[in-house]
Amino acid sequence: MQLMSSVFSIARKKWGWIRASPIVDVRKPPQSPRRNRLVTDDELAALAISAGSDPANATARAFMAFRFFIETGMCAGEVIGLESSWVDLVRRVAHLPKTKNGESRDMPLSSVAVSILEKLKGDPVFGLRSDNLDVLWRKLRDRAGVEGLTYHDCRHVAITRLAKKLDVLDLSPVVGHRDIRMLLTYCEADAEAQAKRLD
Repeated sequence: MQLMSSVFSIARKKWGWIRASPIVDVRKPPQSPRRNRLVTDDELAALAISAGSDPANATARAFMAFRFFIETGMCAGEVIGLESSWVDLVRRVAHLPKTKNGESRDMPLSSVAVSILEKLKGDPVFGLRSDNLDVLWRKLRDRAGVEGLTYHDCRHVAITRLAKKLDVLDLSPVVGHRDIRMLLTYCEADAEAQAKRLD
C-alpha cells in the first residue's frame, strides 16, 4: 500500500495524470502483534546438545552463529559475512566495513562471543550461507524439541539482553539502529529489573 501510495502521489503531483489518489480512503490493515519470543536457558542447553560441539559440523556452526547473534545483536547477514581479518580478539572488537544501513561500525565482543570465534577457522568465519543456515537451524531446533523459536528471534533476544547491560544511547550504535524507536520494537523491558534500578 505504501508503494502504491507513492506511485499515485507522483502521478498526481509530478505528472498531473490524476486529480486525486484512489488509495487515500483505503484503510490500512492493522499491524501484526509484535513477536515477544525469547529463548530460555533450558532451550539453549537443548539446542547445544542437538547441534553438537564439533565446528567441522555445519549444524554446530549454525548453533554457534545463533549464540554469536545473541551475544552481539548483529544482523544475520553481518554474522554470515564476517571475515576473520575484521576481528581483533585482543581488543574484543569486530569491524564491520559495510552494514545494512550502508555504513561501517565497530562491534564490541563479549567474552562468550570471543570464545566462539576462537573455535572457528576460515573465511567467512562461520562458513555458512543464509539459505543453508535456515535449513540447519530448523533441523537442530526441531531435534532439540524447541517450539516457536525462529532464527530472527535471536536479534530480539540479543537486544533485550544487551539492554540490561547498556543504556539505549550506547546500545543504538552497537546494533546499528539510527532510530531509537526501531530499537524499542526489539527491546523487552523487564519491569522487575527496572524497579530494582530505581532504589
